[in-house]
Amino acid sequence: MSWLANSKAWARGIKRDVHALYLSARDPRTPWHAKAVAAAVAAYALSPIDLIPDFIPILGYLDDIVIVPLGILLAIRLIPEEIMAEHRATAAAAAQRPVSRAAAAAIIGLWSLTVALLCLWAWRRMG
Repeated sequence: MSWLANSKAWARGIKRDVHALYLSARDPRTPWHAKAVAAAVAAYALSPIDLIPDFIPILGYLDDIVIVPLGILLAIRLIPEEIMAEHRATAAAAAQRPVSRAAAAAIIGLWSLTVALLCLWAWRRMG
């Protein structure tokens, strides 16, 4: 198997695990501490805003290559195996379906609202 095929398989596994973490964070059988870590990792991985901007040479991709996978590993260790296996299967099946444009619009809208509220707050503070 070539390095390109390996990297594509690794990326598909990361995508599946992020979706499984999202599902696990919403599952009532998941312990609260695992829910918190899973929700934080899934939100960060799915967010268009990075801790380290991608335009910074080398360091920009550090979060995508190191921080997100380490967060996923931590969250997976905290979630009971049977719950994670169930949600991995659900996430793998969902990967075969079309992408939700409504979810993308909701995330963009949420971030836009957050930025607008922060700007309004800063404007009122300065005035």
